[in-house]
Amino acid sequence: MDQHDTRTTDPELRRLGERLKATREYLGMSQQYVSQNTGIARSAVSDIERGMRRVDSLELKKIARLYSLPTTYFLDENADADVGEHALAGLPRALAGLTEGDVAEVMEYAKYLRFKRIAEKSAGDDGGES
Repeated sequence: MDQHDTRTTDPELRRLGERLKATREYLGMSQQYVSQNTGIARSAVSDIERGMRRVDSLELKKIARLYSLPTTYFLDENADADVGEHALAGLPRALAGLTEGDVAEVMEYAKYLRFKRIAEKSAGDDGGES
């Protein structure tokens, strides 16, 4: 059978493709944008995201750099991989070139997100009642 046949999709390729697609969509990027900024054909980006094409290490590195995430996040075998754990490894690169004011804003936003999650968890524990 052809490696592009949907009936033969490798579960690992499918998981990698789903994670790449979910990240791209979360970042608000189109497949065309990814293609233009990585040099990977748009049709190849689509095939990779559908788990129908293997992504080579250089392609994955280009995509991960565009998404400002380490390649390890996309390769994590845990289906519930926490992007936060992997993102810490890419944080210095993501902060490079920012002003001190920009870095301070990033830190303030991180604090906001942490408190927001705590509040959401607390509301969930209360059954949503005040």
